[in-house]
Amino acid sequence: MRRLGEADDDRGGNEDDERARDAEQAERLSTHAPQASDAETWRTDGGRRSRPGRVIIPTMIERFEVQRTIPFDAAAIFRVVSDPRGHVAIDASGMLQDSSGEPARALGDTFVIHMDREALGDRPMGKYDVTVTTTGYEQDRFITWEVSGPKFPSIGHYYGYRLEPVDGGTFVTSIYDWSQVDEKWKPPGTWPIISEATLKATLGILERTVRAAS
Repeated sequence: MRRLGEADDDRGGNEDDERARDAEQAERLSTHAPQASDAETWRTDGGRRSRPGRVIIPTMIERFEVQRTIPFDAAAIFRVVSDPRGHVAIDASGMLQDSSGEPARALGDTFVIHMDREALGDRPMGKYDVTVTTTGYEQDRFITWEVSGPKFPSIGHYYGYRLEPVDGGTFVTSIYDWSQVDEKWKPPGTWPIISEATLKATLGILERTVRAAS
């Protein structure tokens, strides 16, 4: 292997060997990356070469967190985000059409959301139902959930809210994480399903909804 400082004329066939090793290393990094926790974001997307013998690992976000301070107490906000009717009321994507079931009150609680994927216009899935299963729960502070349906299992992505009381209201964080989705479910161009802008818009509708209920 050529050492730093040696002339470029000595590269020859060794450069091809270096490139092969670089590509192998980049593949290992992309397929054996650490898993993301709720407190961190892992970002990676294979390797991109900037010059011979060097590999840069560009980033691909696999988690969104968007925030907004809402001028109401956490309990009022939690009532909306833990209720299936609240999910439908604040949805900015247009996919959530109706709901069945009772509000989540503990881990494992479920309810059903009636969906219409035509609102996104990305895949011809039409109308279908998903079961929302609560995967994280702390009353008035934190809730996460995953979705599944008759034709598809839960594949590892989840949504949620974290509520932190602050002066003048509640600091609300909306979470959307797809870092645990297996690569077989990630053909190019399919993730994220919901944009960061849509999550931000949903927070705005959440504030309006809580205000109307107060």
